[in-house]
Amino acid sequence: MSTNPASARPPFVLLHGGRHGGWCWKNVASALRRAGLEVHTPTLTGLGERSHLLGPGIGLDVHVQDLVALFEFEDIEDAVLVAHSYGGIVASGAMERIADRVRRIVYLDAHLPRTGESHSDLVGPARAAEHTAMAERGGDGWYIPPSEASWYGVTDPEAAAWVNSRTTSQPLKTYQDPVGSTDRAWSHPGTFIECVPSSLQPHVLERARKRHAEDPAFAYRLLHATHDAMVTDPEAVTELLLEAMNG
Repeated sequence: MSTNPASARPPFVLLHGGRHGGWCWKNVASALRRAGLEVHTPTLTGLGERSHLLGPGIGLDVHVQDLVALFEFEDIEDAVLVAHSYGGIVASGAMERIADRVRRIVYLDAHLPRTGESHSDLVGPARAAEHTAMAERGGDGWYIPPSEASWYGVTDPEAAAWVNSRTTSQPLKTYQDPVGSTDRAWSHPGTFIECVPSSLQPHVLERARKRHAEDPAFAYRLLHATHDAMVTDPEAVTELLLEAMNG
């Protein structure tokens, strides 16, 4: 992990979850920038403003490389890496290559996989079967169409309309592919922010709770907000991220 003395105000990398894009961090990113911080909000291949690149060959490895490339091409060092939902799998896989550039990893209601686990493994067989069925019904068998904003806990009409106008389809392969080694993610200083209520199934969060109990370098925070907390309560999310910046 970097010990750069200029790290008193580290850069933030905010990684979105499934069927979202960098757009979902708009309000959090603005607040962090007002605090004088450098912020990156990448969008994974095939999603958000990069949805024109959607294709059946896009798998988890492509998304991991997206994140690794951001760190390399933007010369990001000593960052606070924040991952939401599915983004936790991407970030965990990428940590094998970027951990030395990351001060702290923050999982915002995110998946925290062990080596070899997939998104389908973490959400369980029933939800995984739903994703496959969704792809069969409306995604030519290989992509999952967007869900309504209410699935993510966004119920305010204006906010829901904003989310619904921006969510895009997700390549099914990214949910089915197993992640590579996540050893460095599990050994790195981190924070897990659990959102209550959340659309994540309870067993998904057990890994983070277990790590919190075993690893004193891993903090656990409870946030009374919905799964898309960066949309529904950006102020509270920003406050927790600023806390995480200092360990």
